[in-house]
Amino acid sequence: MSASCHFRRQSGLSLVEVVVTIVVLGIGLAGLLTLYNQLTRASVDPIVRKQALAIASSLLEEVELKAFTYCDPDDANVLTATSTAGCTSAAHVDGMGPDTTPPSVTAETRDAEPRFDHVNDYNGFAMGSGVAAPNHQIKTVSATVVPELADYSASVTVAATADLAPVGANDELKINVVVTHVPSGTTVRLQGYRLRYAPRTP
Repeated sequence: MSASCHFRRQSGLSLVEVVVTIVVLGIGLAGLLTLYNQLTRASVDPIVRKQALAIASSLLEEVELKAFTYCDPDDANVLTATSTAGCTSAAHVDGMGPDTTPPSVTAETRDAEPRFDHVNDYNGFAMGSGVAAPNHQIKTVSATVVPELADYSASVTVAATADLAPVGANDELKINVVVTHVPSGTTVRLQGYRLRYAPRTP
């Protein structure tokens, strides 16, 4: 019997094949993680936008429900004045921004006495992230801080306009509300109008 050696080929993977497999799987997993991160960000964005919209619509409704009279609602002639000349004094004509002169003893604010009582009072109002105290947090109209909204900011501008002619600039105000989610930059802008449809009703 001749002494011949027979080598059987062993089954399995070589080192090169193992390395190539690991590299391919690593690339695939990296792609899946990137896709997952993008989907996660995309799924959070609608929630942020809906929250910003809820803040903006609530604030816009709050402003629109305030009085739009010729005189400050604290004025004695608010129910009888048919023009600004009917107010008890020029100081009682409600100008843009919070009242800082009589009939208000101190400046009006949104959530503490004396409170905003006229649409005009909200012009320039801002609250939330990036705003100086005392409005550095989002609050309800009853001054309750909403800590879950710490990343949002809101601002209001009110201006006389004649967009809805023939109503006229003296009887029409445009209200702009802007709410921003500061970390993502997501912004919602709402616009509304307040007409002097009942000038003697504060």
